Amino acid sequence: MHLFNALRSVITTLIGLMLFMADPLVHADTDAPERIEWKQVPIELQLIVGEERRIAFPAAVKVGVPGAVQPKLRAQSVDGTVYLLAHAPFDSSRFMVRELESGRLYLFDVTAVDAGVANDPIEIFITDDRNTGTDVATGDDDADQSQPSYIRLTRFAAQQLYAPSRLVNDSRGLVRVPVADDPFDLIHGAAIEASPLIGWRAGGLYVTAVKLTNRTRQAQTLDPRDLRGAWLTATFQHHRLLPKGDEADTTAVYLISARPFDVSR
Repeated sequence: MHLFNALRSVITTLIGLMLFMADPLVHADTDAPERIEWKQVPIELQLIVGEERRIAFPAAVKVGVPGAVQPKLRAQSVDGTVYLLAHAPFDSSRFMVRELESGRLYLFDVTAVDAGVANDPIEIFITDDRNTGTDVATGDDDADQSQPSYIRLTRFAAQQLYAPSRLVNDSRGLVRVPVADDPFDLIHGAAIEASPLIGWRAGGLYVTAVKLTNRTRQAQTLDPRDLRGAWLTATFQHHRLLPKGDEADTTAVYLISARPFDVSR
């Protein structure tokens, strides 16, 4: 009898231990991230007030939070993972997330609600490898010249505008394309005048250099979140323009698009 009771006690303990060990595994499964492919289409994202949501990116990023939403949201970016925590509900707002090294932009339409289904973590992935090519200046003949990287296209355009002529190298696969040079409204607020300068095409990508001039008597800080148009990346030569009339009241922005410039603007 004593032996039976002892065995039953041991079996009960083992079952309890097995259930205890299995419990974390169950929770681990529920924490598996939802994988979403970036296809240049804004990703809809819902936050629940008081619940933090994680978004993992392929590389380190910086989050652009609209000014109207900033008091209602905490946004942190650490080693390629963004942590979003809403403190209050807000309607759909466009967030721009930029990869620090490549300049690649991701767009999110974010809302926050008081209650809803638990927030699952998200993992953003990209099957397009155009952003991992080599620099123009490296002269790497093994690179895929028909689909250059965003970095390579941007640096090529910048060299054409700013580098001494002896350092400017033409690149195979890049074809000059015409762009209308008439000023247009690129930046919200009408404080900056934008005039296309020159453009190129490489495979299915277009890169256009646009001149930016401060129209006002106040210094202006350039923010990619203020841009109009459908751009894959936007890289400013300088991020601040001094007041109109100063020698530093002008700079350039390099815009990469999946369609011709006149269609994307």
